[in-house]
Amino acid sequence: MAAATSFSPISVPSPNSSSKTRKTLTAPSNLGFLASTSRPLRSLKASTMNSTVNGSGSALGSRMVSVPVAKPQVSLDFETSVFKKEKVSLAGHDEYIVRGGRDLFKLLPDAFKGIKQIGVIGWGSQGPAQAQNLRDSLAEAKSDIVVKIGLRKGSRSFAEARAASFSEENGTLGDIWETISGSDLVLLLISDAAQAENYEKIFSHMKPNSILGLSHGFLLGHLQSMGLDFPKNISVIAVCPKGMGPSVRRLYVQGKEINGAGINSSFGVHQDVDGRATDVALGWSVALGSPFTFATTLEQEYKSDIFGERGILLGAVHGIVEALFRRYTENGMSEDLAYKNTVECITGIISKTISTQGMLAVYNSLSEEGKREFETAYSASYYPCMDILYECYEDVASGSEIRSVVLAGQRFYEKDGLPAFPMGKIDQTRMWKVGERVRKARPAGDLGPLYPFTAGVYVALMMAQIEILRKKGHSYSEIINESVIEAVDSLNPFMHARGVSFMVDNCSTTARLGSRKWAPRFDYILTQQALVAVDKGTPINQDLLSNFVSDPVHGAIEVCAELRPTVDISVPPDADFVRPELRQSSN
Repeated sequence: MAAATSFSPISVPSPNSSSKTRKTLTAPSNLGFLASTSRPLRSLKASTMNSTVNGSGSALGSRMVSVPVAKPQVSLDFETSVFKKEKVSLAGHDEYIVRGGRDLFKLLPDAFKGIKQIGVIGWGSQGPAQAQNLRDSLAEAKSDIVVKIGLRKGSRSFAEARAASFSEENGTLGDIWETISGSDLVLLLISDAAQAENYEKIFSHMKPNSILGLSHGFLLGHLQSMGLDFPKNISVIAVCPKGMGPSVRRLYVQGKEINGAGINSSFGVHQDVDGRATDVALGWSVALGSPFTFATTLEQEYKSDIFGERGILLGAVHGIVEALFRRYTENGMSEDLAYKNTVECITGIISKTISTQGMLAVYNSLSEEGKREFETAYSASYYPCMDILYECYEDVASGSEIRSVVLAGQRFYEKDGLPAFPMGKIDQTRMWKVGERVRKARPAGDLGPLYPFTAGVYVALMMAQIEILRKKGHSYSEIINESVIEAVDSLNPFMHARGVSFMVDNCSTTARLGSRKWAPRFDYILTQQALVAVDKGTPINQDLLSNFVSDPVHGAIEVCAELRPTVDISVPPDADFVRPELRQSSN
């Protein structure tokens, strides 16, 4: 795998060059986007100079993060007797996918051969979406497979499940342990902390030769940390939608008249006791409405997923907008404009542009002055972001972050004479109150301004995350979905609709905990390092910018963009497909 420093540089002129000779990157040069009409703040500018930093490539002088030599990608080929496998080339690497679509629902009975009941355990972020999508897809396929919800006795979620037309009377709703014992395919969608606490009892209730389905590899990581593995008399598979549960359901419903709308998914087979596992996993993904499904392993999935949630998907984007909002207002920008130039900029025009045309299109849509501001921000932010991302990945891979999630779950309740500490709110500061005001005045369909400095920080964060995953041997399908597609197509639209909590708190408990823990780290390092470097006039690292321009990920993103969902997700402020506790507010 090519490292970020190994690409052939593309000339980026110095400020002494005529603007007429400034090189346009290989993407549409004029998308008609307008930067903010306010004058750029003096403190956000730095002189553009060729970097001469001892080959370190650091925007901060002599220091940079050293990332290990890239691990080779593992082969993720697979065989299926039901669906059509396709080969795609991403940045010179051959990978294999299965395209989805409602026209494939007729194949579900073959994919689920031998399965009479699918037990969906839990009613959190993924449970409601997956249960309803599976039920609707199987009904369209005229299958008699039962989709049954399993909940613990006394759970408040029984009312929510009944409201979604699951019931005890028709055998589609019941006790968690009875549901597990009676199911041929058990989709374990309870929280990761609950899985860690109850896995032994869960395994003991599963039928021999049944299939355990996961939508996250967390449980494998937890078992590995204790030197354990799954029982050998069951198959273990994973189908992992690249978006929160509400997105999975919303796009499925939106796309009922459009073949293929939904959320992309990865799949993995950890154990296959009877040769059915791959087809069952692919059938599960197709039934969820995944436009395309790519292969991974449970280990690679949990590492990239837990890491990504703490990175650009949730934690890091929260941290950088907090840092930039404070920066802009301290330097004289109005609060409303600062919110638009941070949150609205990222969740609106930047996300839309990256989703449909890629990161280079964001850069190329800027004026010459805007490009210089982008370069200043990118150069100053890339390595500080990588510093925290690298630490985060190592914490996930070592099991430290998994242990942190389990311990945090235990602190939700009183113990050892200490009070309970459930998750607190994250949208009560001045910034997010300003956001409420901005959204109330926002015209329908407005995507906000394209503010160059914010764009430079955000794209630097995205590229740093891509590089960490690439060096750690993840496939390009996984890298692009976990670092790009999920961010701009699935998650950012929720922050655009109602702020950071509406995005973060519609996700899993593991994601919510991780976002709260790591967001302050990104805020801190940008404030203490990146923005200080800008103020000092640290030279722009031209090698870093050249590597960004020539990075092969841009071509891979173009291929994946052709496989994106066929409709954009619509997230109205009064959305009723989100977590019940988040439905009341209309801010």
